[in-house]
Amino acid sequence: MGVMTSFIDATLITADNALRTLFAPHRAARPTPAVSAERQAEAAQMTESERRLSGALMRVNHVGEICAQALYTGQALAARLGPGRPEERERTARHLEAAGQDETDHLAWCQQRLDELGDRRSLLAPLWYAGALTIGVAAGLAGRGISLGFVVETERQVEAHLDGHLDRLPARDHPSQAIVAQMKADEIRHARDAQQAGGVELPPPVKWAMRAAAKVMTTVAHRI
Repeated sequence: MGVMTSFIDATLITADNALRTLFAPHRAARPTPAVSAERQAEAAQMTESERRLSGALMRVNHVGEICAQALYTGQALAARLGPGRPEERERTARHLEAAGQDETDHLAWCQQRLDELGDRRSLLAPLWYAGALTIGVAAGLAGRGISLGFVVETERQVEAHLDGHLDRLPARDHPSQAIVAQMKADEIRHARDAQQAGGVELPPPVKWAMRAAAKVMTTVAHRI
């Protein structure tokens, strides 16, 4: 693909990402964070209630990664089709898509852990994706600085959310803890990279609205 991306190309990229995220098997570029054989054996002794709790928390994390994919895809689409110099627009889009590659790893890891726990992904995944994609497009159309600032704030909130899950996961669920810890490290890096690339601080009302939307998603996804 050259520097210039046509409307048709950008739309096809967006549609392809949506279909892959929602319906295709997720394939990680990196291996799943590993734990020792001893800790694997300990995790195998989890009670049914512990498994249900871990499954609910990992389902929420899986939904969060679906939303992250949609946000990055929407922002990349807006970057390619919005105002500004073509080279800068394409550079912003590529930056967002590179971060999205880590989210693909997270999706695969969360799905693998859900399978191991005998649990399922959220039944409302297409709805979460559509909502996050819309928000991503709106953030992207607001300009490069705000779009990258949106990434910074999103990743900071996700970091706090993952911290909470590390506290709530059963003590014996070492595999889930390892996955969540690596996800947290990646999100911290994404926030740092977006800030260094020119992300601006978002107004407090925007941050509050983002927290409220995330609260609705996590509450519903915990059960459905």
